[in-house]
Amino acid sequence: MTPEVLTLFILNLLFAFFATVAFVLAIKINLYYDKNATTSQQYRLEKQSYLSATIIKYILAIKIPLFIFFIFTLDKISIILPGAMCGAGVVNATSYGLYLLVLKILNLYFFAYWVVLNTQDMNSETQPYIKLKFKLFILLYLFFMVEIILEATMFLSIDIKDVVDCCGVIFSSSDSTYMATLINASPTLLLTSFYSIFIMLIIFYLLKKRYLFAFFNTLFLLVSLISLISFFGTYIYEMPTHHCPFCFLQREYNYIGYILYIVLFIGTFYGVLLGLIKFDRKKQVKYFNISLLFNTLYLSIVSGYVLLYYIKNAVWL
Repeated sequence: MTPEVLTLFILNLLFAFFATVAFVLAIKINLYYDKNATTSQQYRLEKQSYLSATIIKYILAIKIPLFIFFIFTLDKISIILPGAMCGAGVVNATSYGLYLLVLKILNLYFFAYWVVLNTQDMNSETQPYIKLKFKLFILLYLFFMVEIILEATMFLSIDIKDVVDCCGVIFSSSDSTYMATLINASPTLLLTSFYSIFIMLIIFYLLKKRYLFAFFNTLFLLVSLISLISFFGTYIYEMPTHHCPFCFLQREYNYIGYILYIVLFIGTFYGVLLGLIKFDRKKQVKYFNISLLFNTLYLSIVSGYVLLYYIKNAVWL
């Protein structure tokens, strides 16, 4: 129960309380709201919809930096777990860690999508998405509460006397696990897929085909994460056997991991968003530009590490 973990617990309790308030209001709005009615109940529900939307927006506004703080906390408490060298050891210390991490990432995308949908709804006089966004939040609330319960369970299940695996063992290429299969994937296949998908992004950006652009952004996210662990990360570490996706979040590597993950999140989120919501032409062009800009920045950074290593050493890893 370090100060960082206690901070997460306290914030999660506050989030759970306010999210529950928004959840109750969302149910009432879905059951009773009628935009064509002019009764006092409808006006009251409209005010409550503003309150609920504001709560959800502020949860997301804090949730994004809190996710970064969560990753920081994993690295911070790794020093008190025997065998752990970074956050990977903490995640692997219990059977809940991996599920929690995946759920946290998914919830970031879901909540960000909700906020954009809400903004579109509020900017329209007819509020076409009012029931849709609150139906969506009812589902998000369930995911959010599962995340909070999983997080508490994970931290409370950690035994600081048990020896855990270090990232070198977890991301070893010699095991017969699914992770070892990804790590041992052919670099030629990975790089061909990575750069080919990016070329397709450019093509559909120029053609302004939003559905295909969104589809290839989804592929770009998946292939980027796999290739980062299997190939590009080794050039960041300058070690062919080091595949940990956590260690380059540390100071020794100038915290480059935070930049990479944030840039990839922004680029792929706005790209996928174009396939989910129909925006006006001006906003659509804006989101096309944001997505391609950040995806290009991500590609440039990871490719730069490879080129810089070759320039310095005249050899590939």
